[in-house]
Amino acid sequence: MTLIHLYKELQPADPFDIRLPHALSTQERQLVTLFYQPLIGAEPISLYLTLWAEAEQMPRQQMTHYFLMNVLGLPIGKVFEARIALEAIGLLHTWKKEDADQRSFLYELMRPLDADSFMKDPLLSMFLFSKIGEQAYRKLRQRFIPSARDAEFKDVSRAFIDVFKPVSTKIPDDLQVDTSRKDQQQKVYPFYFEQFDFELLQAGLSEQLVPKSLLTIEVRENIAKLAFLYHLTALDMQKVVILALDDDLGISLERLRKAAADFYKLTVSKEPPKLARVSEPPSIEDSGQKTKDQELQHYLETTPPVQVLRDINNGKEPLQTSVQLAESLIVQHGMPVGVVNALLEYVMLTTDMKLPKKYVETIADHWVRKNIQTAKAAMELARQEHDKYTAWKNKPQQTPRKSNQGVKGRSGNQREEKVPEWFYKRNEQQEENTSSTIDFERERQKILEMLGKSDK
Repeated sequence: MTLIHLYKELQPADPFDIRLPHALSTQERQLVTLFYQPLIGAEPISLYLTLWAEAEQMPRQQMTHYFLMNVLGLPIGKVFEARIALEAIGLLHTWKKEDADQRSFLYELMRPLDADSFMKDPLLSMFLFSKIGEQAYRKLRQRFIPSARDAEFKDVSRAFIDVFKPVSTKIPDDLQVDTSRKDQQQKVYPFYFEQFDFELLQAGLSEQLVPKSLLTIEVRENIAKLAFLYHLTALDMQKVVILALDDDLGISLERLRKAAADFYKLTVSKEPPKLARVSEPPSIEDSGQKTKDQELQHYLETTPPVQVLRDINNGKEPLQTSVQLAESLIVQHGMPVGVVNALLEYVMLTTDMKLPKKYVETIADHWVRKNIQTAKAAMELARQEHDKYTAWKNKPQQTPRKSNQGVKGRSGNQREEKVPEWFYKRNEQQEENTSSTIDFERERQKILEMLGKSDK
């Protein structure tokens, strides 16, 4: 996703609330970790567990996404990627409210599917199987799905109508449940099974052989999921449905799944299908080999400000006042992280590694009024306005600093377009903190293939 698109979707200063409509159990935490984490990765699950922990705190205060960036140690882009992965898999519903001067979000945590429902779902079960392999999949089944009851026992439980009878009491209109909402569907991950061509499917099936009454909502949803999973057309699914009919001309979900798998093995491949994540088309900056300037811009866009301060200062921990200054620019003034990082880098390199608060806020105010949204735009404006910024800096004291002599370009004091030396030395100064270094290609591939890469 390009930086422009991400700015439209989410920014660190955007506030959010959390809704936890029901208490989550220890077993559900195990399901999230063992069933869902292999599918979407550790970062989305960390976000889910963080939101869960915060939702249980009472009373809660509204937070900004900068809090999530600090807790998870992720840039805003990764937080967004984690959020949409949770939405796609059915663990999170996101609601957005936009006012004239601010947008805010409400995150509603959803229960994970129970183990039996998860493994009966054709997409989720196959996705998990392809990720963890047969042996680990069998162990999960044995651990979470109880064995079948003894055949000698039969269910003698009474039904509701056997015990209760209706009464004439009427529920007031304002207390009636809105039946138009599909609350029963909220537990399941979003899947638009209506997009499957059921008219074409039914056109090739005999009404005597496959009555429409057999194609219940549950059967139709599974037909659409199996067609999506195995990349089968409506004509292919006609054959699958016929293969799934039992001796009594009925359709069970288990026979439907087996028929689709057999049809796929016979006509497409003996290897099980794999699900890959749909990726955004690469931006111009991401295509091809990055220049040094683009590497620096990418670094500024994807790195927390505290790490930028640490890298510029040769790996030393920054003062708390510097960290608070960066946080106030993001949270209180709504500046994008990449712009704040470009501002920190510019000021520190032109003030002998200092961060004068008033000077920083003066430039920040200028950039906010200019509506600067990316590190690239911030760096270009800093070069264009270098003479003006130097005058602002020297206004209280007219003696120029030695550090400014090295940034003179072709037009007086204009800053030279040059990637600073600290950017290339930052890894050498932090051998013990190798986890903070950035492999640009690996990070890009990780985002593009987060849901689709398999070890098999």
